[in-house]
Amino acid sequence: MATLGNSANIFWHECPVGQAERQKLLNQKGCVVWITGLSGSGKSTLACTLGRELHSRGHLSYVLDGDNLRHGLNKNLGFAPEDRTENIRRVGEVAKLFADAGLICIASLISPYRKDRDSCRALLPDANFIEARILVFMNMPLSLCEGRDPKGLYKLARAGKIKGFTGIDDPYEAPSNCEIELRQINGVCPAPSEMAGKVVSYLDGKGFLQA
Repeated sequence: MATLGNSANIFWHECPVGQAERQKLLNQKGCVVWITGLSGSGKSTLACTLGRELHSRGHLSYVLDGDNLRHGLNKNLGFAPEDRTENIRRVGEVAKLFADAGLICIASLISPYRKDRDSCRALLPDANFIEARILVFMNMPLSLCEGRDPKGLYKLARAGKIKGFTGIDDPYEAPSNCEIELRQINGVCPAPSEMAGKVVSYLDGKGFLQA
């Protein structure tokens, strides 16, 4: 006997206006730019700079910032491994909806575990998900991130006041293969506009900035 709320009793409802129509209206292709890296590596700065650059070129994007989402969508989650996995799963599902709407979704999260990033990648066709094999990896050294410490979290982690902090007492699993890797050049971090330009050039070259 079926019970109320049983997930086996739900059905997908198709709508007459699909992704292709929405992309034509926006003159762009929906996709997800997933930015991963240590806390303090510059993910949020890059995400916002990228969003501004796309906007200036007439392209619609939306930034899903990890910290911002923990004020709402994911505010009931902590930082235990299972909570991190659920955090990334939720963001992946939301990002998928934005991409289906025809937007360029910019997801900026530490996303430290390779298996969680791979699970998100599997939600969308390869051509629509810039992650894992086609990934924006903020490959900045721990010393730089800890030196910046914009939120004072590294200091708290070193003092033992925060447990399970990525890069200190919890691992960050770097991508084994990425399409876009951003790192220091001769010990100097590139300007946010320069890094955003590299991502925009990639999007343009792959045909995402036209319907």
